[in-house]
Amino acid sequence: MNLARKFSVLITLLVILTLLPSTSFAKGTEGKTLDYVALGDSLAAGVTPYNLKDAGYPEYLADRFTQSQYKVDLNNFGVPGLKSSGLLDQLNNPTVLAEVAKADLITLNIGANDVLGLLNESPGAIPTALQNVSINLHTVLRTIDTVNPGAEVYVMGYYNSFPYLPAEQQASLLPLLHTLNTIIESNAILNGDSFVATDKIIAKRYETYLPNPANIHLSLEGYQAVAKEFWKRIDE
Repeated sequence: MNLARKFSVLITLLVILTLLPSTSFAKGTEGKTLDYVALGDSLAAGVTPYNLKDAGYPEYLADRFTQSQYKVDLNNFGVPGLKSSGLLDQLNNPTVLAEVAKADLITLNIGANDVLGLLNESPGAIPTALQNVSINLHTVLRTIDTVNPGAEVYVMGYYNSFPYLPAEQQASLLPLLHTLNTIIESNAILNGDSFVATDKIIAKRYETYLPNPANIHLSLEGYQAVAKEFWKRIDE
């Protein structure tokens, strides 16, 4: 191949590489706007260990994008106590659906409230509740994919919310947590979305991240740790 042809091939490759879309949010371009929609329960809403409202993991994740020179437009639709059926209803809201349809990034967490209330009241109903979580989450992810197939979707797994309970109670709670997270992860993978685990990172510092033994909600440090796990997954 002569020098002129080599040069022509090189120019063609450079043009192709320039036109290829970026697949990494983490390496942003200064001034680029990111439309970010957060969906989920009280963890998305930012409920703290003493039932006050503050920043949740979406706000801390948005901060990380800002530090990477993005202009972030965050719409956080997190609702304390939200169940998977409630998230389905939320997607029927024209305002929410319109924001989902134009989002570049969507994060969500859902499912814990479907089973938490059954632990003491109706443990026999938990298998059905888990099945409903799977069905509803599948529908939620398919709906998002239908209205916005280009969005990057990240689905959060849950941590052990009751680390201070006795070992004998942990023995029954941990398998339930594992089952819930498996359902969430399998639906995310099935739909081509990303799963973000949080159980291991929160387990490293329960006293800091879950300082109130009587409350399942994270401290601000805990929400920052969860946001970091999202960021690491995005940066992959």
